[in-house]
Amino acid sequence: MENTDLSFSYLDDLNDIQRQAVTTIDGPVMVIAGPGSGKTRVLTFRIAHLIKSGVAPWQILALTFTNKAAKEMKARIEGVVGQSAYKVWAGTFHSIFSRILRVEAHRIGYPNDFTIYDTDDSKSVIREIIKSLSLNPKEYNVGAVRSRISSAKSNLITPKNYGTNEELLLADQMNRRPMTHKIYEKYAAKCLRAGAMDFDDLLLQTFKLLYTNPDNIRAKYQGQFKYLMVDEFQDTNFLQYEILKLFSIYEGSSHNICIVGDDAQSIYSFRGATIENILQFEQDFEEVKTFKLEQNYRSTNYIVQAANEIINQNTRQIQKKIWTDNNGGHKIKLMKAMTENEEGKLIADTIIEQKNRFSLANKDIAILYRTNAQSRIFEEYLRRNNIAYKIYGGISFYQRKEIKDIIAYLRLSINHKDDEALKRVINYPKRGIGQTSVGKIIQIANDNEVSMWECLNSIDFNGRARKSVGEFVNIVRASQEKAKTSDAYKTALFIVKKSGIVDLFKSENTLEAQGRIDNINALLDGIQEFTEDDILEEGENIDNQERTLSNFLQTISLMTDQDKKEENVDSVTMMSVHAAKGLEYKSVFVVGMEENLFPSYMSLSSPDQLEEERRLFYVAITRAEAHICLSFANSRYQYGNVRFNDPSRFLEEISDDIIEANITMKAKPEFGPPKKLMGNFKKLGESKPKALSVDANDFKPNAASEIKVGQQILHLKFGQGEVLSIDERNVATIRFSSAIDSPEKRIMLQYARLQILES
Repeated sequence: MENTDLSFSYLDDLNDIQRQAVTTIDGPVMVIAGPGSGKTRVLTFRIAHLIKSGVAPWQILALTFTNKAAKEMKARIEGVVGQSAYKVWAGTFHSIFSRILRVEAHRIGYPNDFTIYDTDDSKSVIREIIKSLSLNPKEYNVGAVRSRISSAKSNLITPKNYGTNEELLLADQMNRRPMTHKIYEKYAAKCLRAGAMDFDDLLLQTFKLLYTNPDNIRAKYQGQFKYLMVDEFQDTNFLQYEILKLFSIYEGSSHNICIVGDDAQSIYSFRGATIENILQFEQDFEEVKTFKLEQNYRSTNYIVQAANEIINQNTRQIQKKIWTDNNGGHKIKLMKAMTENEEGKLIADTIIEQKNRFSLANKDIAILYRTNAQSRIFEEYLRRNNIAYKIYGGISFYQRKEIKDIIAYLRLSINHKDDEALKRVINYPKRGIGQTSVGKIIQIANDNEVSMWECLNSIDFNGRARKSVGEFVNIVRASQEKAKTSDAYKTALFIVKKSGIVDLFKSENTLEAQGRIDNINALLDGIQEFTEDDILEEGENIDNQERTLSNFLQTISLMTDQDKKEENVDSVTMMSVHAAKGLEYKSVFVVGMEENLFPSYMSLSSPDQLEEERRLFYVAITRAEAHICLSFANSRYQYGNVRFNDPSRFLEEISDDIIEANITMKAKPEFGPPKKLMGNFKKLGESKPKALSVDANDFKPNAASEIKVGQQILHLKFGQGEVLSIDERNVATIRFSSAIDSPEKRIMLQYARLQILES
C-alpha cells in the first residue's frame, strides 16, 4: 500500500522521488541515494511517516553503523512526531542484537547476563590458548589470529566448518599458522564456558538464535518488528545481511524492509563489507520497489559531471546518473608536482590563495589522502605557512604511537640520559622487563639523582630481567656507535631493524599493522630525504653539511610541540578518503593521485579491488561543494629510494573540458597495465609499448617468504622479471624485461603478489 496523503507538512520539504520513497511503506523498498541527495532526510522522514500513519514506534527497527547516527536519527524524528520517536528500536547492529540477546541468550546456551569481551579480553584468551598449545607466539601472533577468527565469524564459518575447509587450512599453512583452527575451536569453547561473547559473537549468536529458531523465536521478532530500515546498506557484511533475511523473510513472503544506501560508495571490503549485498537485493526481494535519489544538492555541476564520468567506468553497479541545478562553479583543478615536497608546497600555496580569493575559512577546506602515512609532508608545509590543521579520525604523524616509539629509540642513540625515551621503549617490544624492574630503576635513579641509564648495569635483576636489560643496553650502544659513523638515514634504518618493532607488526599480518609499517617507512623516507636534501627551505637554520640524526631530531622537535593545539581552532581538516565518507567541505584537495598509490598497488591485480578503488575516488570527489583540486607528484621517496610514478589512471577518466591544468590527460585507462601519455613516447621516436597479457585466472602468487634473490618471477602488471636483491626492509629490487618505464622496480614483498616461474 502506498500512502499518498500529503497533508503532513513535513512531506512538503521533499522532492517527488524523495516523497515516493518516504510514503511507500509496504513491502520491500530499496533507496539508492547518490551523494548529497538528502539520504538522511528520507530515512528519518520515512520513520516519522510510519508513525504518523499509525505504526507503533516500537514495531520499527532501524539499524545504523554508529551510535551517533542512531542518536541523530531519533532527534530528527522527534522534531516531527514528538517524544514517541524514542520508542523506536534504533541503534547499531551490535547494540540492537546485544539487547535482544540479553533476553534470549539462555535459549542457545549462554546466560542472559553474559559478559561482552572487548579486544583486549579476546587477545588475552587467545594468548593463553597459544601458550597452552605450546605454539610459537612469534608465528602465532595474537592480533593476526584474532583477526582470522573475526573474519571467520563474519562469514558464518563456525569452528567445525573451519576445521574441514581445505582452502582455509591451506592458507593457514602458507602463513605458518596451521593450528589456527584448533585455537578457534578452543577460543569458542572457552568463551561459552565463561558465559562471554566478543563483538563478533553479538552478530553470530543472533544469527544462531534466529536460524535454529528455538521456541519459534523467529516468529516472535518478525511479529514485533513489522518494519525494518537499514542505513548505509552497502556497508553490510555477509553475516549482517543473513540476519536481516531471517528477520524479514517468512513463509515465503517478504517483510516490510527498506534499505538505504549507494553501491557507488561501497568502500569497506577490508572490514568485511560486500557490495554483493546491495547488488543482489533486487534478486533476493523480487517484489522490491526501487527509488533512485539522483539530484545532488551539495556540489556544482563540474564536480557532479566528474563524479559521473569516474563511476561510469565501473562495470558492477546499479545504474544511475546524479545531477544538480547548481550550475557554474569552478573547473576541476589538476596540479602536477615534480616531488612530494613540491606537492606539499603547492597544496599549502593553493590553500592560501583560496582563502584570499574566495574568503574561505580553514574549516571549509579538507586534504584527503589514500594512506595515513602521506600526511607527513602536508603537515610540515601547513606548519611552515602557519595554517592551523587537525587530523580527523586519527592523530598527527609525529604523534602516532609507532612513530613516537621509533623516535624514542633514535633519541636514546643520541642521548642515553633521556629518561622519558628509555621508559617508553625499555620493554617495547616486550622483552621481559616488567613494571617491577622498571620501577626499581626509577627509584634508584631518583635516590641517587642520576639518569636511569646509569643505573642499568648496577642493579641486581632476576635472571630473565638481567638478560633482557643486557640485550636492551647492547641495542642502544650499537645504535650510538652507528650514529657516530653513519648519516641520519643509515643510522635510523639500523635502529629500526634492531628495535624489532617492524618485525612485531609483520608478525601480526593485519591491515592495521601494515598501516603502522607504512608510517614507519614514511618516517624513514623523511629521514632519507632530510639526509640527501641539499636545498634549504626558507627559515631553516641547520648547517647544510650536518644532516645528522641529531639535527633531524632537532628539526622535528618543534613540529611535535606544535601538534599540541587547542580544540575548536579554525583548522584545515586532513584525513584518509575512507574517513571522509559522509562529510562535506567547500574545498577538497585529493592528493597523491598516482599509480600504485591511488589506485593502491594492492588493487592492481584484481578487477573487483580496482573498482573499489574507483568508488573510493568517487567518494573523495563528491565530498566537495565548490572546489576540487587533484594533485600528483612525478617522484616520491618510497622505501628509501626515489620512485617515479605515473599519474593515476583515474585522472584520465575526467573530460579535459572540465579540467583546469597545464597538462592533458587523453588516453582512457582499462584494467591491467596503465596506459601512458603517448606524447612521452612520440618525443623519443618510440612506438606504442605492447601491453602485457598475463591471465589473472592462471596466476598463482607464492608466499612472500618463498621469494629469493636470483629467481625468475611473474607480476600481473609488470610481467616477467628477475629478483636482483632483497633489503633489510623486505623490499625487493626486480628487473622487469617488459617494463615500459624504468626496468628496475622496488616492491614490498609482503604485498607484491609474485609467482615464481620454474627454471
